[in-house]
Amino acid sequence: MKSLVSLSAHSALPPRSGQLAAAGTLAGIALPHVHAAGSDQVNVALIGCGGRGGGAASNAMNQSGPPRLVAMADVFEHRLKTSYDTLKRKHKDQVDVTDDRKFIGFDAYKGAMDCLKKGDVAIFTTPLAFRWVHFKYAIEKGLNVFMEKPLTADGPTSRRMLALAAEASKKNLKVGVGLKSRHSRALQELHKRIQDGEIGDITMLRGYRMQGPIGSAFSTKWPGQPGELMWQISRFHSFLWASGGGFSDFCIHHVDHLCWMKNAWPVKAQAVGARTYRTSPDGAPYVDQNFDSYAVEYTFADGAKMYMNGRNMLGAEPVYCSFAHGTKGMAIVSKQGDCGRPSSTYRSQNPANESLLWKSKEAKDGPDDPFLNEWAALMDAIRNDKPFNEAASGVYASAVTSMGRYAAHTGQEVTFDEFLNHEHEYAPGADKFTFDSPAPVQADPDGKYPAPQPGIKTKREY
Repeated sequence: MKSLVSLSAHSALPPRSGQLAAAGTLAGIALPHVHAAGSDQVNVALIGCGGRGGGAASNAMNQSGPPRLVAMADVFEHRLKTSYDTLKRKHKDQVDVTDDRKFIGFDAYKGAMDCLKKGDVAIFTTPLAFRWVHFKYAIEKGLNVFMEKPLTADGPTSRRMLALAAEASKKNLKVGVGLKSRHSRALQELHKRIQDGEIGDITMLRGYRMQGPIGSAFSTKWPGQPGELMWQISRFHSFLWASGGGFSDFCIHHVDHLCWMKNAWPVKAQAVGARTYRTSPDGAPYVDQNFDSYAVEYTFADGAKMYMNGRNMLGAEPVYCSFAHGTKGMAIVSKQGDCGRPSSTYRSQNPANESLLWKSKEAKDGPDDPFLNEWAALMDAIRNDKPFNEAASGVYASAVTSMGRYAAHTGQEVTFDEFLNHEHEYAPGADKFTFDSPAPVQADPDGKYPAPQPGIKTKREY
């Protein structure tokens, strides 16, 4: 495969720092006053009004200033309304979204961002297929950005997003990505200790996200309403084009923070995965594109390994934590969850009390909310004009996670460069979608969607 983009230039981690208006119809809109001379008021537009979007907007409004929410956009009117009502109850006067600044449709993002001025912040929390579309428009408008992970699921959009990340830096735009582990104070301290050699050279990393079915990863047959495209968006975890599937969406936090601990991205991956259960508890056949178990072995340029294990099965042993192993000892990176405290280091490969070197503060010692910390970092960069662009590292974390998924789905060893330069784009023309557009994947006569077949489909995931 011809190499168009190479990992070699990025092998080290970059620093990280109510009448609803028709989409795009701006006649008569009262644009909010922003950034008057001497003012540090930052306004925010929310594009994607699901649970994570509402959470991100709330995190933004909890910052000093405080920021105001002035526009909202979604393809589902009921989601926008629910999110607006929830945020208005919680933040009251900080939510200044009149009906003519609520936008519905696939081009609603333009209406919402057109309500901002340069230096304001656009929040992107839609399914990832639209991330590059929205990011491109924000850069054209001179807007700062916060976007939720993952950022990409395939090679073409990863390359596109890397180019956009570079363009954002050239314009001195500030870009935050919702890979919250890097903003955990406990993990920041652990990272420093590992870089200072406390557990020696990293030889192995382990991540586990094994739990019951969550989100919308497992879906039964499309009921016929709403339209198939809208239904797939509402069940985005079930479709690789919309989310990268369960592995990408659920495991990326561990993949990202373990690579951060080593300050490197892996160069290749091999994996196994399977779908053990093909019917719902009530016997209806599942039709989505996910496996229910994944085990990925990543290899770094120096030969070190990273193992990422994902499972979504009822009744199976729940394990949700991560570890780093070095030549002088080991570390518990996340005690539980994506980045749960306490982190700790040990002078042996056994995390026993007698070999404890260091332990971070715990929940009882005070708050350490990465969701708030990542917004504090972004707002500090905006108000004090500090360099801050997490987009490139967010793309690499997304692509590394997807490389592992791709290896499991094809049954092949795959290099990072091969994945990044693959030509299969999962949602081509996402910038032109309308309510009448066909869904990016189509069901067979039985209502089932194209599923991975390792060893049979070896050049594409489906």
